[in-house]
Amino acid sequence: MIKWLVTGASSSIGYGIALAALKAGNRVAVTSRSMDNLQKLTAQFPDQCFPIESELSDAESMKNAIEKLNNFGSIDVLVNNAGHGYRAAVEEGEKDRIREIYETNLFSPIKLIQEVLPHMRQQHRGAIINISSIAAVQSGVGSGYYASTKAALEQISRALQEEVTNLGIKVMIVEPGGFRTEFYGENLKGTEHDISDYAATAWKTHKKNVKNDHREPGDPIKAGQVIVDVIRKDNLPKTLLLGSDAVKFVNDQLAQRIEEIRDWQNISRKTDY
Repeated sequence: MIKWLVTGASSSIGYGIALAALKAGNRVAVTSRSMDNLQKLTAQFPDQCFPIESELSDAESMKNAIEKLNNFGSIDVLVNNAGHGYRAAVEEGEKDRIREIYETNLFSPIKLIQEVLPHMRQQHRGAIINISSIAAVQSGVGSGYYASTKAALEQISRALQEEVTNLGIKVMIVEPGGFRTEFYGENLKGTEHDISDYAATAWKTHKKNVKNDHREPGDPIKAGQVIVDVIRKDNLPKTLLLGSDAVKFVNDQLAQRIEEIRDWQNISRKTDY
């Protein structure tokens, strides 16, 4: 039986992944800030689901979670899904909030990757799935800190893909578009350091101005099933886009980047010896 670890599994895409993996007959360790939030999964799959309470931005909580994982056993599939947004202009960013979002979205996933790799290397098999965002391709106004955590996670993942390519370990980046989750609700953090010069730009995306109307095109349950189905394949994409909006957004952004490179290539080449 394959053993999975899915962080942030109490709702949204993380819940969808855990549910699909459990339905496929796997054992799944799931994490959340609150054990109460995991009851739906544990009640439905009492013999397969292993709940762990963990605050990923807290070092002691992470240590305790990893100790509990030792009772679950070695992980075959790691899904770094847990994370949240933070809305602030770059100048409005608060030191504690910046540190917290990096701990949650970047440093904790790195720690878990380092924890699972020894077993995967020994077995010459395993899979690591890092849930990123289309924001890693192009940040939105007022979302630079969140986007930077995801961009950093992607570059770590790309290096890892090359480092373990001959060890039988799969590494896949997932870039979701808009999904009907709590990303824009209670999971979204916001600055309290307002600077009025950003009223016409970053303030438009401040948390207090964001409406969570749940009209996004993406279905988290379908996303979870797609990821579980894809990870079974021998040949994986290095980056898997999720959602028709994600496909359009990334296509448009890359086309603009290529156009800019062409427009400025004569200047760019002037630095050669």
